[in-house]
Amino acid sequence: MAQNVYENMVILDSNKYAQDPNGLAGLVPGLVGKCGGEVLVSRLWNEQKLAYPIDGHRKGTYWLTYFRLDSQKLTDFNRELRINEVVLRQMTLKVEPRLVDALVEHAKGGAKAKTIETPAEPAAPARVPAIEVPEEAAN
Repeated sequence: MAQNVYENMVILDSNKYAQDPNGLAGLVPGLVGKCGGEVLVSRLWNEQKLAYPIDGHRKGTYWLTYFRLDSQKLTDFNRELRINEVVLRQMTLKVEPRLVDALVEHAKGGAKAKTIETPAEPAAPARVPAIEVPEEAAN
C-alpha cells in the first residue's frame, strides 16, 4: 500500500467557522486520522469573498492541510468531506515527492532562508579606462 503526501484545500462555511473556530479547525485532521493518515500541516489559509455564491454563501474560509495517507483510503477521505455540511468545496491533490519538504515548510509559515555569502572585504570598484578624445573632435 502506497503512502502518498496530499494537499487538501477546503472552503468552509464562514458563519459556522466563526461560531466554532476550534471545532472546525480539527475537522480535516480528524478525518485524516479516522482514515489512518498522518497530518503534516493543517492551518487557516484565508477568509475572503467567494468569486461566485456557493449554496447562497458569499464568503468562505479556506483551510489548507498537508497529510500522508494510504492511496486506497483517499476515496473514503474525499467522500467524508463531500457529505459534510460545513464544507462548501474541497480539492485534494497528490504532491510530487520532491516538493513535499518545501511545501510543508512554506505552509508552516517558515521560509528556508537563503544564505548569501558576503566577501570578507568589499570589492574595489572596477576602473573604467579613460578614453582619449582628439582635440579636433572636442571642439
